[in-house]
Amino acid sequence: MTSEAQTNGPISTEDQKAKEAYFTASQRQLIWARFKKQRTAMIAAVVLIVLVVSGIFAPFLSPYDPTIAGRDKDYTNGAPQIPQFCDTNGCSMRPFIHAVERERSLATNFRWVTKVNEDKRLYVQWFVKGDKYELFGFVPGTVHLFGVEGGKIHLFGTDEDGQDIFSRTLHAVWTSLQVGSIGVFIAFVLALIIGGVAGYYGGWIDSVIQMVTDAVRTVPAIPLFMAIAAFMPPELSAEARFFYISMILGLIGWPTLARRVRTHLLTERNQEYVLAAQLCGASPGHTIRRHLLPSFTSYIIVDLVISFPYMVLSETALSFIGLGLKDPVSSLGVMLQKATSADVMLNYQWYFIPVVFFIVLVMAFVFVGDGLRDAADPYSESHK
Repeated sequence: MTSEAQTNGPISTEDQKAKEAYFTASQRQLIWARFKKQRTAMIAAVVLIVLVVSGIFAPFLSPYDPTIAGRDKDYTNGAPQIPQFCDTNGCSMRPFIHAVERERSLATNFRWVTKVNEDKRLYVQWFVKGDKYELFGFVPGTVHLFGVEGGKIHLFGTDEDGQDIFSRTLHAVWTSLQVGSIGVFIAFVLALIIGGVAGYYGGWIDSVIQMVTDAVRTVPAIPLFMAIAAFMPPELSAEARFFYISMILGLIGWPTLARRVRTHLLTERNQEYVLAAQLCGASPGHTIRRHLLPSFTSYIIVDLVISFPYMVLSETALSFIGLGLKDPVSSLGVMLQKATSADVMLNYQWYFIPVVFFIVLVMAFVFVGDGLRDAADPYSESHK
């Protein structure tokens, strides 16, 4: 019997299998195992998945069209309507809201005020037919998750045009995620190509590419978008503006990731497995694509997740100051524009509900990115 066995006792079959699984696990499996140990990152991942799914199925989950076509002209600047089960007339097994009546009040300088009619209940119904939509952009449908019989329900209230803020918020989350995804994809492709060439060849090619990278990094984003906005024709469609904004965010967002790809390739290009591939006649493109880049794929994925919130922040900031997306497109930046006036702050606080979704979305990306970064680093303090 060895000294280890005498001290710690015989190793159980479960422990032996756990050790074998650890030493035979792939890099992705190890990262996932470390990531699951971080409670904050796991909670953020769940929240992020819920937001993404809500955005993807926004046309079905939201009761109305988010554009002016789905407006409720009789309930402009309306307060949120929360379903309830009980009121002064008793309780019900089905959730309901009260009907509302609009009238101008002398006490509020003839502003429209909402008067709740507690004697009239509007019961919530599930899977109701309503405004037409296209799920995933091509699947037509008219069925929405919920609605009310004999009226309309606005969970987050309405804006000055009578548009449902709940419907607009779900569509805005998806729009901002789409812009971020396209921008990250463009930046990802450019970073891999430019960083890969610079890191693999080095020398004067690396010097020239680094000069270009530094030049792109010094370009200020806001003046650039101001110049582009000045040259954009006013009749440009919302889809075209969406494409241009996404493309520009990607074209100015690649230098950071390209620097990391270059640094890794400069370190790895003289390793034995790279020299073996070169001696076997592998082309530079094949060596970079099949040997060098896969050696740190997990780190690239982490960088992509971390760069997502910055893309979303950029789109929101540009739309907020009027240089990005505009109505009728629903994005978080467009919705935040309507929450800037003093009148809204004093009288219509529900305009700030999309701000909560924006903060939660960005923070979820940040926590997931930080968790992945710690999980991908085997020397992180969280693993010790």
